[in-house]
Amino acid sequence: MSGPFRAEHSCVNPRLVNLLSSFIRGSSEYSLARLEFAMGSLGHPSPPVLDRLPDASGATLAERWDGVEEQLAAAVTYVKQVEAASGTELRTDPAFRRLRRTVRELDQYARALRWVLTVHGGDPQ
Repeated sequence: MSGPFRAEHSCVNPRLVNLLSSFIRGSSEYSLARLEFAMGSLGHPSPPVLDRLPDASGATLAERWDGVEEQLAAAVTYVKQVEAASGTELRTDPAFRRLRRTVRELDQYARALRWVLTVHGGDPQ
């Protein structure tokens, strides 16, 4: 078990389920945006991989969330580095804009998830 979650929880707070479901949908969009950007910018390192969570359950939160948060932090850093190092052309590229948008959305979902967990004392119920 990792993080503040107990894997034996079978009933999860509905807000967490909704946020986690949205995060999972967003991670699928990120995967596509990541692939599109990587294929179109072969001279740049590829954006980091973000594991897709299998479901919106307490067990998934307990087992996988900390790692996904670390991966998301790497994606946020990647986007910031590209923005800082790139000329206007790359920053205005539709593939990069899509990548940046999906990373920002995922970051918002992750922050909301963390807030709900904090308010409930780390208990996903």
